[in-house]
Amino acid sequence: MWGFEGFPLFDTKLARWVLAAEDICFKNALLSYFFRLGKCIPITRGAGIYQEHMNEALDRLSDGAWLHTFPEGKVSQEDGPIRRLKWGTASLIVRAPVTPIVLPIVHHGFEEVMPEKFLGGRRPPFPLFNKNISIVVGEPIEFNLPKMRQTAISMSRNLSLSTAGWHSASPNGMDEGAQRCLYATISEQIQTVMESLRSFSKSFMKSKV
Repeated sequence: MWGFEGFPLFDTKLARWVLAAEDICFKNALLSYFFRLGKCIPITRGAGIYQEHMNEALDRLSDGAWLHTFPEGKVSQEDGPIRRLKWGTASLIVRAPVTPIVLPIVHHGFEEVMPEKFLGGRRPPFPLFNKNISIVVGEPIEFNLPKMRQTAISMSRNLSLSTAGWHSASPNGMDEGAQRCLYATISEQIQTVMESLRSFSKSFMKSKV
């Protein structure tokens, strides 16, 4: 995916770190070594936004590095709208020492390169070739976090939520309810942009047929 024109291929300082599913990319020692060389950070799906390796992702952001995330949190080969985003990406944006700029990317066609149900309901042993792929890069998104925090605090005052698995307060004095509101707002904004890019990508692909 990073091989198309305009993306850094040979400058390791510009090459992106990426969050990768532990149960897919780190199933054994050989795969773990390979994907670690590829600057992948293992993430346990379902383990929450405060799991150990999220701190490693924050360290990379603190260093000013590129960090790629898959905010839907799962592999999706369905031809449908962008799913509701998980809050991991939003939490990294909020918790980073310097607020990251988000560059939204939507791709279409990779489901034909490595279809999940190819032979007997399994993926092909190697990627298929001669397929049409589109990669759409949107405009950078910047977040005014001080203003968004105040809005989230106001929105959360009447909420009654369980605090299980959540930090009772963030460094910015936000309780669990305010954090939820903030993460939801950021995620919805990114999801809206991604859905717009997805629609554009589909229209573009149809025009090429």
